[in-house]
Amino acid sequence: MSAPIACHHCGEPVDAPGRWRVEIDGAPRETCCAGCQAVAAAIVASGLVDYYRTRTAPAAGAAVVPAQLRALQAYDDDGVQARFVHRDDGACEATLLVDGLRCGACSWLVEQGLRRQPGVTAASVNLATGRATLRWDPAIARLSTLLDAVGRLGYRALPFDARERDAQLQRTSKALLRRLFIAGLAMMQVMMYALPVYVAGPGDIEHEHEQLMRWASLLLTLPVVFYSASPFFAGAWRDLRAGRAGMDLPVVIGLGAASIASVRATVTGDGEVWFDSVTMFVFLLLCARYVEWIARRRAGRAIDALAAAVPDMADRVDPASGAIERVPATRLAPGEQFRVPAGERVPVDAALVEGRGAFDQSLLTGEPMPVAAGPGDEVPGGALNAGGPVLMRALRASADSAVSTIARLAQRAASARPRLAGLTERVARGFVAAILLLATGVWLAWLQVDPARAAHVAIAVLVVSCPCALSMATPAALAAATGAATARGLLIARDDALERIADCTDVVFDKTGTLTRGRPELVAVVALGAAPLARERIVAVAAALEAGQAHPLAEAIRNAHGGTSLAAPGTGAADAIPGRGVEGTVDGRRYRLGSRPFVAEWHAQPAQGGVDAPDDAIAGGDTLVWLADVDAPLARLHFRDPLREEARALADALRADGLRLHLVSGDRAAAVAPIAAALGIDHATGDAAPQAKLDYVQDLQRAGRRVLMVGDGINAAPVLAAADVSGAVGDATALARTAAGVVLLGRSLLELAALRELARRTRTVVRASLGWALAYNALAIPAAALGWIPPWLAAIGMSTSSLLVVLNALRLIPPPRRTRGSP
Repeated sequence: MSAPIACHHCGEPVDAPGRWRVEIDGAPRETCCAGCQAVAAAIVASGLVDYYRTRTAPAAGAAVVPAQLRALQAYDDDGVQARFVHRDDGACEATLLVDGLRCGACSWLVEQGLRRQPGVTAASVNLATGRATLRWDPAIARLSTLLDAVGRLGYRALPFDARERDAQLQRTSKALLRRLFIAGLAMMQVMMYALPVYVAGPGDIEHEHEQLMRWASLLLTLPVVFYSASPFFAGAWRDLRAGRAGMDLPVVIGLGAASIASVRATVTGDGEVWFDSVTMFVFLLLCARYVEWIARRRAGRAIDALAAAVPDMADRVDPASGAIERVPATRLAPGEQFRVPAGERVPVDAALVEGRGAFDQSLLTGEPMPVAAGPGDEVPGGALNAGGPVLMRALRASADSAVSTIARLAQRAASARPRLAGLTERVARGFVAAILLLATGVWLAWLQVDPARAAHVAIAVLVVSCPCALSMATPAALAAATGAATARGLLIARDDALERIADCTDVVFDKTGTLTRGRPELVAVVALGAAPLARERIVAVAAALEAGQAHPLAEAIRNAHGGTSLAAPGTGAADAIPGRGVEGTVDGRRYRLGSRPFVAEWHAQPAQGGVDAPDDAIAGGDTLVWLADVDAPLARLHFRDPLREEARALADALRADGLRLHLVSGDRAAAVAPIAAALGIDHATGDAAPQAKLDYVQDLQRAGRRVLMVGDGINAAPVLAAADVSGAVGDATALARTAAGVVLLGRSLLELAALRELARRTRTVVRASLGWALAYNALAIPAAALGWIPPWLAAIGMSTSSLLVVLNALRLIPPPRRTRGSP
């Protein structure tokens, strides 16, 4: 029997090898618990690894788990994780809410800190939405240790929760407003003391009075520097600890230099003071941060609403006794029954068992009108019961329901950082280092030209530069556009989807379920034979034969029979032959209903209507089904999958926008051609297998085209993934939704044209914001270096630049829709 493994830190036996490991001296070392793991990791991170090389005995007993880590360990419980952790192929994925992000440097620091943790396979942080997507191997890492790692960087990360999100928003709002109020009040008072000095001539104010006003200004400036400006100092300190220059660093250096110089001048009674510039700079910076925060809050409002739409609890019903038990929604299993009172949301995807009602699905689809539902109808999780109480049966678990899937995709996209945003953040980081070097050079140069103005000009250079505008231009616009799209029922599932949609040149459509409704209808009945049967009788016999069949044509026949006054005839046993048809007895006579070859087995000779003629010669794109009895062919039934009402308007809108349209379908070429003709699509291909669809798109890409693929169904998933960007319609399968970059949750395809317009507007806003930020810095920094811009004007310019970028992004967010009954 092998000896137990000893904990590398304390020497206690390790009960679960591989659960808590720390890399020491390049090799993984086992520890017995999370406490020893945390202490050992802290020792290594502090550069004190020699402790393990020189110690004479292990630590006395297992380490005490830090209080912060112990509080976070609740998130390691499987029951708690069922709400917010998605498990896939042995990996875990969660969306985190990160508190304390203020600039691109913050998101970069948290992202890099998470990626360096053992067991983390992917991490992405989005500054504009304050969210992080984290993917890790639960066999190597625990969620509590990853959350603690973010905490050690100076930020607070917790699994996304709608209630915690509301609490965080309230805390942030109150803290920002307090700091803003104190800075604004102090700025006004300090300006009152500075104004007489500005307007008075030499000798007009006695030295004692001027000193009194300076001391009063100093006392008023202290709370601004040490309280209102504390987030800037904290951010700069975090960046310096991480060994990098963040965007708060020039702000802090400028504030610190101006404050120290002003204090020195006040104490010695000699020199210039800039208390008014300091307080104004902090106030204007906080104004810009507050407006930026409001923009983030508005941009994430639609995604927060999705997350909040899932009820925490459900009223589970015991079918035997009828007893009602209040349980967490995550504990509802498929097949279990539950009640949904009027005015509450459906916790999981479910089918109605008892009662009829109307369900408001506007949060999921963007459609304002409630959808009526009766027994047997399926209702998605997150829909609001706008009728009376109903009894429902769960179809899927909470994590797999429609609203959870949609919210997870939306949060994943909201947490990701687009390629362009990452590029601008890297540029901004280099820009900060360049500004620090430039300010140093300007200070040295002015020491030679005019030493009295050297500090004055260097501070103006530090203050006037605006890397925040560069780093916020892209994420602010994309976050605003994503929120606007979600409010319209358009789910942006990939971070670069909007950028790619704006650049696409071709749109490739699948047919069935995309341009068509995906539900065939009986459009014509052709009676055959010398004594043709009435249409109603033909449909009634066909409905009797198809009773109990689940395929779409059987449903279309039953729907058509439901519109007639003739009762369904009695039927005996009916045998379904897959791919061919059905044979059965109706009112004592034997019938066959199905394909032409299946019916022709009974009647080889030509009959009226041409049973032996090719279907394509008479179908005109319709799907044909034949009905015959033992004596003769009786009828030919024509089925057609009708176009969506808005398909023609969509095709016209996309063509007018300069896009080239294609139709590639696995359906028969004879069925594809009429659809293409009706929509004015010149490039149409039928009988396309999944591989042929993929080859078609890749041929376009090799020709230099940028392809938007719109489809529905399992066989569309490979081509959706291969296209430059893809869209799945509202009834798309789970696999297609996963592959698609955009999911159209509503019922109208016209939203696709609206999305294209939104993507182009977003690109215009991003370019305008980046152009403004670059132009501002190109003009303002040289002017400040030449001494043309005083510090107070530099503060106004820097803050205005950030405000303009954020306000420009807010143009993408539409005004809130009026609810029914509003004035």
